[in-house]
Amino acid sequence: MHALTPDQYQRLRRLAEAWTASHLRESKSLPQFNPLLAADALCFQCYRLPEHGEQLVGALVTPVSLWLVMLPERANAPLPVAGERCTLTLPSGRYPMEAVELGDEVACWRLILLDDLTDVASRQDASRLAQRLMERVMRSDESAQAPSQSGA
Repeated sequence: MHALTPDQYQRLRRLAEAWTASHLRESKSLPQFNPLLAADALCFQCYRLPEHGEQLVGALVTPVSLWLVMLPERANAPLPVAGERCTLTLPSGRYPMEAVELGDEVACWRLILLDDLTDVASRQDASRLAQRLMERVMRSDESAQAPSQSGA
């Protein structure tokens, strides 16, 4: 895996800003709204998918939920159309994704993994949660289970 470019980091920042602009006001009225959190795109890595080409895959933490997100690696690549569905295949399994638009020229594929973050105490805790999530989805089931060794 290679490091993200400054342009890719800026696109991820715009993704979080677009979520805030399109969802924050309505989210404040939800019972699972956590005022300690803010939208933040975390733990993204470039990933080549046979069916989708080069993609950025990571987590979007918001004050109400945690998403697994996929978006094209390059800014000039076609964006997904809201409502479209696809399957994201990662080492840990297959994930059903839905395309969402978050604003002008900001769209991504997402799967809501957690829809209530009220018990997350800080942005740092949310970041650690996203990191653990990404470690799990980017690891195959075989590597997730250590071989048992018996002391004979």
